[in-house]
Amino acid sequence: MTELTPTPNDCPLPRRRSDFATFNEAIDYAARSEKGLNFYDPRATLERVYPYSQMREDALVQARRLAGMGISKGDRVALIAETSPEFVSAFCACVLAGAWPVPLPLPTTFGGKDSYIDQLGVQLSSSDPAVLLFPAEIDEMARAAADKQGCKGLNWDQFAELDASDIELPEADPDDICYLQYSSGSTRFPTGVAVTHRALLHNLYGHAASMNIGEGDRGVSWLPFYHDMGLVGCFLSMVGNQVSADYLRTEHFARRPLAWLDLISRNEGNSMSYSPTFGYDICARRISSQSHVADRFDLSRWRLAGNGADMIRPDVMQQFVNAFADAGFKASAFTPSYGLAEATLAVTVMPPGEGIRVELVEEERLSGGKRDLSRPARYRAIVNCGKPLPDMDVEIRGENDEVKGDHQIGKVWCRGPSVMHSYFRDPGATEDCLVDGWLDTGDMGYMADGYLFIVGRAKDMIIINGKNHWPQDIEWAVEQLPGFNHGDIAAFSVETDNGEEAPAVLVHCRVSDPEERVKLRNEIADKVRSVTGMNCVVELIPPRTLPRTSSGKLSRAKAKKLYLSGEIAPLELAA
Repeated sequence: MTELTPTPNDCPLPRRRSDFATFNEAIDYAARSEKGLNFYDPRATLERVYPYSQMREDALVQARRLAGMGISKGDRVALIAETSPEFVSAFCACVLAGAWPVPLPLPTTFGGKDSYIDQLGVQLSSSDPAVLLFPAEIDEMARAAADKQGCKGLNWDQFAELDASDIELPEADPDDICYLQYSSGSTRFPTGVAVTHRALLHNLYGHAASMNIGEGDRGVSWLPFYHDMGLVGCFLSMVGNQVSADYLRTEHFARRPLAWLDLISRNEGNSMSYSPTFGYDICARRISSQSHVADRFDLSRWRLAGNGADMIRPDVMQQFVNAFADAGFKASAFTPSYGLAEATLAVTVMPPGEGIRVELVEEERLSGGKRDLSRPARYRAIVNCGKPLPDMDVEIRGENDEVKGDHQIGKVWCRGPSVMHSYFRDPGATEDCLVDGWLDTGDMGYMADGYLFIVGRAKDMIIINGKNHWPQDIEWAVEQLPGFNHGDIAAFSVETDNGEEAPAVLVHCRVSDPEERVKLRNEIADKVRSVTGMNCVVELIPPRTLPRTSSGKLSRAKAKKLYLSGEIAPLELAA
């Protein structure tokens, strides 16, 4: 069997940092290079080499298939976003045909078959696509969701059998919608973010310039293509900036996370790879029982170790450094960032080489309260998320929209060419967050010397007796107790029997003895009381019960909903 050779990092074609009028032009230009995308199996063995030239050729044929189906400019085409050549070529085909690709998630381990069909159904209902294209492996579930919405459903093989119509494809305009992006939490009330070609290319240029993407750089990713970081940062950016990339499927990373680091070690080039905090955490934990990391990994060429999509944990980042320093990993490679689908992707990026920088902030100041002088001050480490992209303005605003100064906490607003066009067919939601060209991100933070610091989501704030509490502070406090991992705890507010609000904490429990569980619950309650000064509801739940979004973030809102509905059942304790 002939050994496959991955696409190169460099080629004679001059690099362009997404300075195109439309993404169609970016596809055409990338196809002139020898670079492309490379797909790997669970053990990080190369399975498929997919040069950009082949991707464009396939996409043109598929675009004409879409036209032959009667799909025209502005129609939506839903795509189940598996990590495969079939998805990336179909996405590009939609763009070339003038249709709007709508990447939708694969099934997750949480929730089961019916839950996935329901989630897919509401996103199909929201996006109203002409057709749903999907891998044959999920034929039954995908077809059930499509049938439920009266939408045509075809798997990749069936789509490939259709005739390609010999017609001229439409011209794209920079202000045309390029694609619809559903945020990772879009389940019950989905909102499709409509992104124009202009917004996409501005963002691709902005983060390429901010991170100095250049010769010798190579992308490596396991992130799902249905999330904005995976789609925009790890696929569309590779095309727009002519970078070769290596991919593991997300489900393969979940089973063998160290294969991600094997892949970074294997190929020549300066690796750029991104992950939420939990990805670094699971690798550091997985390697802790092993030795000789230098014999297995070479992480010395990992130039940009991006971190976003969730609150960044400096303690976890340090554990990763400790675990992999012998393999050549440098702490300065960490590249924190802040972004959201409504701004296409990136809003701020840490300049390369500055690494993780933190400020210690009093918890009372974070929640807007005054410190109880009878209690010692408590601090949280807030990570610097970098500087705004070129042409991106960021402001911190108070309750009356007044612009706050440095180190003053408020709502994060941003403005620039990357900001979304609208929420698809939802003018009310659009008006709620877009005001005079400014986007209300829904996040809280502060600026300092031109850098942005994020402290939490405004909607996650727990307000009890007029006092604000961040769920992260409660969760992190419980994590300091022995036996807990990052992501084992979810905090939110509930109404107690007497009608008052109280903090509730759901905690993954690995203790089997009912009496030991009682001791653990009391220990957790004491810990939360020491942080908040209040009694709380503590529920011990089975491991791997807390729901996560498609990007791996803890979904506190869904955890609360499942708990209140009884779908998350607490473990039994001793009487």
